[in-house]
Amino acid sequence: MVEKTGIEVRLVDIWDVEMIADLYRAGGWWNEIWDPTGLGALIAGSFAFAVAIDSATGRAVGMGRVISDGVSDAYIQDLVVLPGYRGRGIGTMILSTLLDYCKSAGVTWVALVAEPGTEAFYTPLGFRRMEGHIPMRWYPEER
Repeated sequence: MVEKTGIEVRLVDIWDVEMIADLYRAGGWWNEIWDPTGLGALIAGSFAFAVAIDSATGRAVGMGRVISDGVSDAYIQDLVVLPGYRGRGIGTMILSTLLDYCKSAGVTWVALVAEPGTEAFYTPLGFRRMEGHIPMRWYPEER
């Protein structure tokens, strides 16, 4: 649990799925045809899932998660903070909480795919480009 300026970051196994859907919308990652109830399994199935909570309202204002086998490596996914809360260090709090959890579990190979223009956010936290590697995604509909 990390607290700063009225914001608390918690690792959770369950959270209000509508709040989480709002965070996915804020990140531009939500498709309105999706059913938010599926987010419960996403949260529970993550190696770690962190929410940043506004202590005054109890609402989730940011989130991030880790997917991992818990042994060899991990990937940061879905790190987002609501626009009105950005620039206050909340993203750093979330990411630090997730990295501390990985480290405590003995998982120290951690990667992510950053959005263009966000490199300056990640580099002070120890992330660097993986030269010679290309992020790829599977597109089964194009086969």
